[in-house]
Amino acid sequence: MNTNIKTKEYTTVAEVAGPLMIVEGVEGVAYSEIVEIKTPAGEDRRGQVLEVREDVAVVQVFEGTSDLNTKTTKTRFTGETAKIGVSIDMLGRIFDGTGKPIDGGPEIIPEKELDINGAPMNPSAREFPAEFIQTGISTIDGMNTLVRGQKLPIFSGSGLPHNDLAAQIARQAKVISEGDDEFAVIFAAMGITHEEANFFMKDFERTGALERVTVFMNLADDPSIERILTPKMALTTAEYFAFEKNMHVLVILTDLTNYCEALREVSAARSEVPGRRGYPGYMYTDLAGIYERAGRIDGKEGSITQMPILVMPQDDITHPIPDLTGYITEGQIVLSRELHRKGIYPPVDVLPSLSRLMSGGIGDGRTREDHSGVSDQLYSAYAEGRNLRDLVAVVGEEALTERDQSFLRFADAFESEFITQAKDEDRTIQETLDLGWKLLSLLPKSELKRVKEEHIPKYLPES
Repeated sequence: MNTNIKTKEYTTVAEVAGPLMIVEGVEGVAYSEIVEIKTPAGEDRRGQVLEVREDVAVVQVFEGTSDLNTKTTKTRFTGETAKIGVSIDMLGRIFDGTGKPIDGGPEIIPEKELDINGAPMNPSAREFPAEFIQTGISTIDGMNTLVRGQKLPIFSGSGLPHNDLAAQIARQAKVISEGDDEFAVIFAAMGITHEEANFFMKDFERTGALERVTVFMNLADDPSIERILTPKMALTTAEYFAFEKNMHVLVILTDLTNYCEALREVSAARSEVPGRRGYPGYMYTDLAGIYERAGRIDGKEGSITQMPILVMPQDDITHPIPDLTGYITEGQIVLSRELHRKGIYPPVDVLPSLSRLMSGGIGDGRTREDHSGVSDQLYSAYAEGRNLRDLVAVVGEEALTERDQSFLRFADAFESEFITQAKDEDRTIQETLDLGWKLLSLLPKSELKRVKEEHIPKYLPES
């Protein structure tokens, strides 16, 4: 492409609307290329081409369009897509949503410049996720196991402690078989408040977890358009760590709802025909472009595992954001407002929660031979205990048989001992499974139909 065209400066801004700027009379401009903008006050900003029609370019401005006008704003099209300079020195550092350091440390000297849109992963080169990741949280490790290369979202509600859970997973997650040496966490926060940002930074610093965490932070008062960049910056860094430095990377993205709101804002500014609830029709493919960057590649040592966190508007699991996320990802961890009201932390409701790849990551040689049976038995007994609570509300506890009362006691104990744990409690998978057997000892032995008979004398404590 002709460099003279690329270095040409335009002062032909025709319109500024919301986060968008329309530039007329342009030549040789390509979709998705980066634009350098000089404001009337002399400030430098950056943008990206969203659409090109003949000699008109639609540009989204990352730092917002305040103070821009149609007379003296200057633009220059660089001919390059958005890139991030990556280095192993990014571990232990905190960046803003566009990849600039905000922790007071030095600028990163990049080992490589990578396109933030990533390279497509060949489906035939993917390896099936099969290694257990221990989060130290019983409801995840025991009942909805996370495996290396999986994408397992957390569905939360407004006011529920998903931030505490995210910080705990970031601190505690480890690949047992490999040790901690090659394990890293990339934490990308989108649209969070200053209070939440301080909580995460202090928590990582206080616990020493920051050494193996790279943080990308887009705050609520940052331009919402930056939110569209943040997960891509984080995942590009993850791909570098995983596939070039052979590390096992856990990417925590919070809150995907804010990301989707930014998509809706840009879509509305472009006057696009809205889809469900005003979100753009391409939101599914946009989310898939983020989630599908998790996985393992044949012949590569490293892996990328994703735990996206999203707040369901009005606790509605059928809302487009959780609904589409559920289609693309491999399960979900659902937080319950009812458990939260009881003072239970983490308020994970195991009944609607699911990990579709759990069976590949558990069992003899990975966790323990009895894991699958214990998980199924705990799930079945807790479901029955929950159903009996509804019955008790109608007929009273006295009307229940002794068998039914044991299931009722089990449901209470399951919530108070298995689900409940401290915010700094890091349970091993052996502790989780032993706790499961201890709770199963509350039930009659004849009811333990989902565990193998040979495991009962080996693991079941005497009641």
